[in-house]
Amino acid sequence: MGHIHGVGRDATTGDVVLATHGGLFRIDASGPTPVGPVVDLMGFAIAADGSYLASGHPGTTTELPNPVGLIRSTDGGATWTSLSRGGESDFHGLSAGSGLVAGFDGTLRVSTDGGRTWEARRMPSAPHVLAVSASSERVLATTQDGLLHSDDGGASWTRVTTPELLVAVHWADDETVAGVDVAGRLVLSEDGGTTWRTGPTSLGEVQAVHASRTPDGVEVLAVAGDAVLRTTDLGATTERLL
Repeated sequence: MGHIHGVGRDATTGDVVLATHGGLFRIDASGPTPVGPVVDLMGFAIAADGSYLASGHPGTTTELPNPVGLIRSTDGGATWTSLSRGGESDFHGLSAGSGLVAGFDGTLRVSTDGGRTWEARRMPSAPHVLAVSASSERVLATTQDGLLHSDDGGASWTRVTTPELLVAVHWADDETVAGVDVAGRLVLSEDGGTTWRTGPTSLGEVQAVHASRTPDGVEVLAVAGDAVLRTTDLGATTERLL
């Protein structure tokens, strides 16, 4: 697989999917299974309609441009088609909701038509991770200067107070945000970032998180090095998926 750049859970199939240097993988009972062509997936998001959006660099067996710009899969990653900015953009921090796609390629760009056309937006600091809420234009961005929040699709930004500097964040629903701080501890806000709870222990150096609501509570998937961990109690207990 190489380096794991992103993690998500497919709401349709329930599968955990990994975006990696060696392409897309699904985790099943036998371990990680490769899906589709080899594309270095630097950015990855599962859209509200269940399709996959990604960015990065093509493998030798694909005919995608380099960088690929924004690509889309409607068959769970088996095939990819180019949507926009092929040869121009390698989107990092890629995130998508029902009406907004956001990505950073040196400039913050947002799209309201599923990634076909883009508008450039200004930010106070360069984002490391972008997180778009499921059904609104709310966007969070982790930066070296702290967590930033936008209510209007990135047109304006305010700074959010957090217990510690955050590395990554993800919306579980329109009010619930999970993230990880620089010490590797998970954090959770259930009021859109106004107040936060911090997990009891460090998971190590976490580079990506995914959060969703489940019957057990807020599920957080965390990529820590080469491990993929699942927890519903902010890391007090974890299940190793990989």
